[in-house]
Amino acid sequence: MEIEALHKLFLECSALSTDTRKIEKGSMFVAIKGEKFNANTFAAEALQKGASYVVIDDEAYYIDQRTILVKDGLNALQELAKYHRQFLNIPIISLTGSNGKTTTKELIHVVLSKKFKTKATVGNLNNHIGVPLTLLSFTQETEIGIVEMGANHQKEIAFLCEIAQPDYGYITNFGKAHLEGFGGVEGVIKGKSEMYSYLKSTDKIAFVNLDDVIQAEKTAEFKRFTFAKETTAVDVKIDAIEANPFVTVTYEATSIKSNLIGIYNANNLNAALAMGIYFKIPIVEIQEALEGYVPENNRSQLLTKGSNQIILDAYNANPSSMAAAIDNFLQLDLTNKYLILGDMFELGDESALEHKKLVQKLASQSEATCFFVGKAFYENQFSQDNIKFFETFDTFAAYFKSHLPSNASLLIKGSRGMALERTLELL
Repeated sequence: MEIEALHKLFLECSALSTDTRKIEKGSMFVAIKGEKFNANTFAAEALQKGASYVVIDDEAYYIDQRTILVKDGLNALQELAKYHRQFLNIPIISLTGSNGKTTTKELIHVVLSKKFKTKATVGNLNNHIGVPLTLLSFTQETEIGIVEMGANHQKEIAFLCEIAQPDYGYITNFGKAHLEGFGGVEGVIKGKSEMYSYLKSTDKIAFVNLDDVIQAEKTAEFKRFTFAKETTAVDVKIDAIEANPFVTVTYEATSIKSNLIGIYNANNLNAALAMGIYFKIPIVEIQEALEGYVPENNRSQLLTKGSNQIILDAYNANPSSMAAAIDNFLQLDLTNKYLILGDMFELGDESALEHKKLVQKLASQSEATCFFVGKAFYENQFSQDNIKFFETFDTFAAYFKSHLPSNASLLIKGSRGMALERTLELL
């Protein structure tokens, strides 16, 4: 079936899904084959649950006129999303980066929603399936779309840009994330910068933090709207940044006191502030939006358990974000500090070295008790009163339950696979 015809059927539907567990009545289901499953087998179930149409790429699962046969389900989803994006023809803001993508996306969303009917990526649906699903969630009522893009190898951002065709782009930072797929930090810079290449080739606009020297250089020759604290010749000049523990940024005598912990969140706030200024949202409304945003999903949350105060940042971790979180925690004016740090994944050949660096970083300090959890950290074990190593979460839990802190401040951070939020149950 031609994409135009498929799109007409899509417009008749209430929603689109690739997961039969999320089928709505009157929706469209697109079957996508995976390495370990064949979603075509769920076509009949989708119709039984109320789907108006099912898109399949295996004629053996054809049911009736409600079944749409295509050559490839994933390709059909991506092409449908691209067509829908062109059909709506609304401004699209895309963002990527090593750290802070999802938080920044949420901040941009709450700011722009003060003036526009805005829709954004839900959660972190930011890959070759998530980006199309995000675009297809936009409707004719949507005035601005915000699309988060994730990547773990070269050419992925370029591919996602061809689908989303952003009018504006923002890169949070270049850090030590997904080193295995990108082939090192230089590979990360090259891969994430594919967004800049797209914006330049299409004469679109980049939002740029000019305090980041690499990004300043990469965007010097094309359209950009800039912000910075240290650099003076910018469109939005940040006057001051504080973090103790919540981040406050000041712009033209307006202090924005956020619910975000960690100085590393300052540029996430600054980016959303700059976009609000660009889209002519009054500063008082920008302030209201940013001060009203409360993080969730294990992202820099401040929690209290008994007599203990906890910074829970266990959604994800890489060497850059881990180092930033540690530095911020150690500089806070707190007593009885504990660091519970889990292994970082997807670092490839750099894994052993990066875990060793973090252990060495903390071995020289005496103000905090450090618990390293996971096999990669365990490889660096040594004996020191304030530093302990555990190969698994279970061995850590067994020790921790019999040595529970009180009146303490704890930072809990690790990669998603470590699920260090389980520590809360121990407290």
